[in-house]
Amino acid sequence: MDHAELDELLTPEALELLDSLDTVETVADVARAVSRLRGAGHSPERVSAVVGQVRLRQRAEAKFGDFARHMLFTRAGLEQATRMSVSAHHAGRFQKAGIGRVADLGCGIGGDSLAFASLGIGVLAVDADDVTAALAAYNLSPFRDDAGSVDVRHGRAEETDLAGVDAVWLDPARRTRGHSETRRVSPDDYSPALDWAFALAQRLPTGIKLSPAHDRDAIPDEFEAQWISVDGSTVELVLWSGSLAREGVRRAALVIRSGGAHEITAPGDAEDEAVRRLGSFVHEPEGSVIRARLVGDVARALEAGPVAEGIAYLTGDAELTSPFVRTFRVRETLPADPGRLAKALRERDIGTLEIKKRGVDIDPAALRKKLKLRGSGSATLLVTRIDGKRVAILADRV
Repeated sequence: MDHAELDELLTPEALELLDSLDTVETVADVARAVSRLRGAGHSPERVSAVVGQVRLRQRAEAKFGDFARHMLFTRAGLEQATRMSVSAHHAGRFQKAGIGRVADLGCGIGGDSLAFASLGIGVLAVDADDVTAALAAYNLSPFRDDAGSVDVRHGRAEETDLAGVDAVWLDPARRTRGHSETRRVSPDDYSPALDWAFALAQRLPTGIKLSPAHDRDAIPDEFEAQWISVDGSTVELVLWSGSLAREGVRRAALVIRSGGAHEITAPGDAEDEAVRRLGSFVHEPEGSVIRARLVGDVARALEAGPVAEGIAYLTGDAELTSPFVRTFRVRETLPADPGRLAKALRERDIGTLEIKKRGVDIDPAALRKKLKLRGSGSATLLVTRIDGKRVAILADRV
């Protein structure tokens, strides 16, 4: 989105038109919408801006729910925005710590600031990109008032006056600048720089949002490190300092699913359990648990252990499960060779197969094509390594 498109979009006429449009899901829907709007006399610029926003709003519902219907986006801003279910947990931590006003540095389109403001926390939202800051101002406009409880500014995090701020939420830019196609940069090129962010976190209670794959050895000892999974995907790492960090907690894994949220915490990395022979059940830990290195604690709770050294599948005979794993009941082990495996699956009438892997270099999509599945039955196939050999475990989700 360039400045001309932004100016066109932020007009009463364009916004009214945007709110009046039906969903636009297919290429044919786009063509019909464009044709109808052009026929009604709207300019090409307005039509492009409005139809583009309709499509972005539809995509944004997965992250923002009903909020998306009243927000404006860029493609990059939507991609990089925090899910509302996660933002709510962040905001709750600030509220519990008694934070009255937070500076959201690198606020993007304003997703986290929305969560803060919805809990009555004052917000200073800042973004270095002027177009993005303008969209954040629009998205946060329902919470803005004459008292300045929500203030949106265009500026650099490093140059922001933090007077009157109780805590900081910081989302360093981890991609190249742009409103559509961007690429990831190395931690050395984050903006603001991590050294600056870590120094700020020594002065004010701070939450720093990072990639879940961030180098664990580069995490300062004084931070609480919390990895977060949502519906099976590990989405972020947050480093907490000051009053936002919990006493005695240095490692945490938060798992959010449609059924609720669950968290496991520890003062440090958990000791792993010993390898066990394949039992009646296999448990697949959530990615946040793996990255937080708390698999050992989960294994002990399940009376289980890893199927092999360095493989994050747990196995045991106890009929137990937990929110931190996906559990499968083992049917049997099958030959891992695709030809023999295909024959075994045909004999068992398996036509629908979920394929998962750990510790093996296979492409599940390519393997599925080789298997030429037919049949009325369904199952899960866990392909991994046990005793140095590739193993295919036929199982059912619990």
